[in-house]
Amino acid sequence: MQADLHPPPTRAVASGWRGFMNDWASDREAFPVPWGKAMMWIFLLSDTFVFGCFLTSYMTVRVSTTVPWPNPSEVFSLNIGGVDVPLILIAIMTFVLISSSGTMAMAVSMAMRRERQRAAVLMIATAALGATFVGMQAFEWSKLIHEGVRPWGNPMGAEQFGSSFFMITGFHGLHVSAGVVYLLVVAWRVQRGHYERNGGNYQIVEIAGLYWHFVDLVWVFIFAFFYLW
Repeated sequence: MQADLHPPPTRAVASGWRGFMNDWASDREAFPVPWGKAMMWIFLLSDTFVFGCFLTSYMTVRVSTTVPWPNPSEVFSLNIGGVDVPLILIAIMTFVLISSSGTMAMAVSMAMRRERQRAAVLMIATAALGATFVGMQAFEWSKLIHEGVRPWGNPMGAEQFGSSFFMITGFHGLHVSAGVVYLLVVAWRVQRGHYERNGGNYQIVEIAGLYWHFVDLVWVFIFAFFYLW
């Protein structure tokens, strides 16, 4: 009797679906992308929608208000040596945050080479630059509050300016602050060799890098829409 070398197609399909469901149920990789990276991409996608709504609302308010909008070059200027320098603090903040993307990229590269000490140092440097950015943003907030800008009012023009500014920059600053803590925790675990004891998988550094680069990219849009427009 000849053996059946070709099992029925329905049995193969059922086995495939059963295997797919087993992978999901046992928390294995159901796609070629690791779970941690996939979840970070999903989180960043959802955050993109949030920031997109904020910036779209800001543009809508900006073009629809009948009260003159404050001039960013005047509002965000600093008096240095008796001369008002427009956007000087914002330019420094942007330089610091963009530079942190460079140190984060180098940290990922060092982690992929299993040079954990250098990776940890570069992540700490990235966190320090992020903390510097948040500190300068706090100074910017205190300056505007001292000048009378509030979420519900603004002596320089349209009242919506204060609410838009504090909401958008505050939400972004919260992301940077959370990122600083996140990077320090991962750097501490890298430096102590935690991932060496778990098979030498430094993928968490790359995942942290995805978050940090996203935060930097969002700032580029905030800088363009809020400070240059």
